[in-house]
Amino acid sequence: MQLPTIPKKLPTFAKFNQMSKKHKITAAGAVAAAAVVLTVTGLEATAGAGSATAAGDPTGFSVSAGKSVKELDAQTGVASQHVIHEAAQQKAQKKTDLAAAAKKAAAEKAAKKKAAADAAKRAQQKSAANRSTHRAAVAPKHTVTHKAAAPKVAVKKYANNLDGWIRESLDIMHKKGIPGTYEGIHRNIIRESSGNPKAINLWDINARNGIPSKGLLQVINPTFDRYHVAGTSHNIYDPVANITAACNYAADRYGSMDNVNSAY
Repeated sequence: MQLPTIPKKLPTFAKFNQMSKKHKITAAGAVAAAAVVLTVTGLEATAGAGSATAAGDPTGFSVSAGKSVKELDAQTGVASQHVIHEAAQQKAQKKTDLAAAAKKAAAEKAAKKKAAADAAKRAQQKSAANRSTHRAAVAPKHTVTHKAAAPKVAVKKYANNLDGWIRESLDIMHKKGIPGTYEGIHRNIIRESSGNPKAINLWDINARNGIPSKGLLQVINPTFDRYHVAGTSHNIYDPVANITAACNYAADRYGSMDNVNSAY
């Protein structure tokens, strides 16, 4: 039977640990081969006969009787276990490294996501602050422009004479719904006072009763007070107030000052 070549000298455990993985596997295989050869050839049968030496063997390999196979088996087992253990350690270390790398990547991704969210929030807050400032600055300007654009109501002016007094009274009467025309008012004024706003009757029955007729349309105080029109003077001699109150009274009693043609 052709036997496999057995190394001249097996490595010690210290040297075995310094070998690369490839050389460790090669050495372990050689030891295992030697163990198989010794077992097959029955070298253990020489136990107790001293030392058995392969005389003339060019390898110079020698084994002590009764112990060689056992020692080789032990060395083979240790070498194999060492290789398996180292491989398991490398696998576990690789798994640990991969887990650490995945954890680090996840942490970096979460940090980037948080940073982006914080940046977006700051941008939104800044934009809201800018809009608030813009509205605060524009509002007063808009208000001022609106007030400046408001139309002004023109105030109508009347001449301070009989024509102006009648026309002002007519405008007030129309707003209050009191009937009357310029012609009817003017005609009665000329008959009653000749257009004198300070005229007073001191000789008729009203005068004898202590309530003389006064003003353009010769109105007594009780009648003036009762038919006074809001917005006019409370002075009975005021031309506009006197005309308006007298026309209000005539409308109530005669339908309109236009219907009055004598003392009323």
